[in-house]
Amino acid sequence: MFCNTPHGANASATIYSIVETAKANGLRPFHYLNFLLERLPHGYSPEACLPWEETAQSICR
Repeated sequence: MFCNTPHGANASATIYSIVETAKANGLRPFHYLNFLLERLPHGYSPEACLPWEETAQSICR
């Protein structure tokens, strides 16, 4: 509805999904997004960055 292109809509949906998953796991969304953006580009596995993993829980609560 507020996206100009299908690609923009997909990007918005992805971010919204990450934010809502963080909330559902008791994390602060801003901190979880920072957590992901600091780790994923540096080769951390996606599995190690899941919101229910201990590291994410301790950093982002």
